[in-house]
Amino acid sequence: MSASPTLICLTPVKNEAWILERFLQCASTWADHIIVADQYSEDESREIARRFEKVHLIDNDTDAYDESARQQLLIEAARTLCPDTPRILIALDADEILAAKWMTSPQWSQMLAAEPGTVIEFRWANVAPNVSGAWLDGSNYKPFGFVDDGTEHQGQPIHSPRVPLPDNAPRLRMDSVPVLHYQYANWERMKSKQRWYQCWERLNNPDKRPITIYRQYNFMHADVHRAEPLEESWIAGYEDLGIDMRTIDTSQHYHWDRQIVDLLREHGTEPFRKINIWDVDWSEKGRSMGLPVNGELTDPRTGFEKWVHTWLRRTQPYMTNPFIRGIQKLLQLAGW
Repeated sequence: MSASPTLICLTPVKNEAWILERFLQCASTWADHIIVADQYSEDESREIARRFEKVHLIDNDTDAYDESARQQLLIEAARTLCPDTPRILIALDADEILAAKWMTSPQWSQMLAAEPGTVIEFRWANVAPNVSGAWLDGSNYKPFGFVDDGTEHQGQPIHSPRVPLPDNAPRLRMDSVPVLHYQYANWERMKSKQRWYQCWERLNNPDKRPITIYRQYNFMHADVHRAEPLEESWIAGYEDLGIDMRTIDTSQHYHWDRQIVDLLREHGTEPFRKINIWDVDWSEKGRSMGLPVNGELTDPRTGFEKWVHTWLRRTQPYMTNPFIRGIQKLLQLAGW
């Protein structure tokens, strides 16, 4: 009789105190071990992690944003645990919680019995602002899990796969157990993060069209309209254990705001004029952080550029419309 697999949760963290306690409470119900790789958190993330018996807190001691490197760090740490039993790796960010349906789903036993090398796929159930509802991420399954067989991880700096993906690997789709994605529940925090992503793209992929960047990082303005009442079975099992699944902790400032101010001070506003970050007064934001900005972060956009951003926002729900796509092509010819 083969040994039961060890379930190991892999989670990178940077300033996630707003949700980390809830995440660790939920993950502790199913994981045997939780590896938290902290990257210089300035909030209470490390203190929260230390309170949980199953957590192994390690340091991600690089200043760079590199998803591949942090996943490699987590996977290597997992492979030092329980060397004599099979391992299942489940890679979740702190704002991603396995739906409580894992407690009753027959698919959970199917996952535990999966062969080494199997990739485990889940769908996001995106939690709407203030936990007012949710929407499933269509048929878009993501590889969050892996029945470990030692395969080397091949990642990317951003939007990287989180687990090894061997060629021709069998895939197990966990239809009945979505991942509750709380990113949108804290709407202002989400917007701060998406602004930073757009700045990252502008600097690291300078040939990427501004419209492409806009559509990629503002999709939620269309998707949130699809939100339906939150399925109670996704959270009931946790609430029965006394875990608060609904309260959202908000903050006036997010660490991405500081990083954007630093980027604007370093590179100037010109490289970012066509990037959708100007719904924030960055001069005021910098002053509120105690930085001597002296008006250098003023919105550089022309009237036409402001109009384009307004048009993009209003057409986001209809971006596949042939007429809208035709106008986009004209804008791209004009440098967008």
